[in-house]
Amino acid sequence: MKSFQKHFHLMLLPGMALLIVFHLVPMFGVLIAFQDFNIGLGIRNSPWIGLENFEYLFQIRDSKVIFYNTIFISMGKIIAGLVVPVTFAILLNELRLAAFKRWVQTIVYLPHFLSWVILAGVMIDMLSMDGIVNNVIGLFGGERIMFLASNEWFPWLIIGSDTWKDFGFAAIVYLAALAGIDPTLYEAADIDGATRFQKIVYITFPNLVPTIILLATLSIGNILNAGFDQIFNLYNPLVYPSGDVIDTYVYRVGLVEAQYGFATAVGLLKSVIGFILIVISYRLAYRYANYRIF
Repeated sequence: MKSFQKHFHLMLLPGMALLIVFHLVPMFGVLIAFQDFNIGLGIRNSPWIGLENFEYLFQIRDSKVIFYNTIFISMGKIIAGLVVPVTFAILLNELRLAAFKRWVQTIVYLPHFLSWVILAGVMIDMLSMDGIVNNVIGLFGGERIMFLASNEWFPWLIIGSDTWKDFGFAAIVYLAALAGIDPTLYEAADIDGATRFQKIVYITFPNLVPTIILLATLSIGNILNAGFDQIFNLYNPLVYPSGDVIDTYVYRVGLVEAQYGFATAVGLLKSVIGFILIVISYRLAYRYANYRIF
């Protein structure tokens, strides 16, 4: 082994140590998904019950609710997370004032760097009964709405706020793709008398399609990740029927109600399904967008 290669391997050691300690060693904890786990007996002495925790999961009504909520919210986030950044990137690309363009980019990037603890506080303040949103509704004669206590509004607020937080940052990929479009295509379109809208329809958007397909395909792997941080900081018992997803359910059942074995079974099932979806999305991305890591 050459000396410079040894240095590279030594540089990997801290990262590998963190990976082993915080990601691989805790994996042994999944064993309690197959046990009637008793914290006093520990993993070694708790009785084994096979797949009973998984069978119980599919017998209770909560399982249907949390799987439906998870898939509905995730699908909404994926669709909005594709449409809004693409639209924003195309519109931003049409701006001619460079200074204003940079200002807009900076403004829309900012929410991405704020945690959901901060953003949830802002949203709760804005959407409360005496918040700015309800005050505006009141000015136009409308009835005030309990947004964060309404099962009709809550899932859409989750999808909308997630899109608002990340659409600016997600647009970076599309702006990079737009920068790679051959400028001679636009020059030829100018000679043919094409309008700006026609250039968007026939040049800009078709060149973005491969990137959109790639990101849409890769997002399939996250269809069971509805976003624990966001929902945990915004929801309450009134909106459990529409806002409780797998991750928040695992938290409530496992840490609040101390059903460790059952909560681990739910989390393990989600991880297995998520792993299968990631493999499928990776193969689809390789097949339709020629994308591969290995």
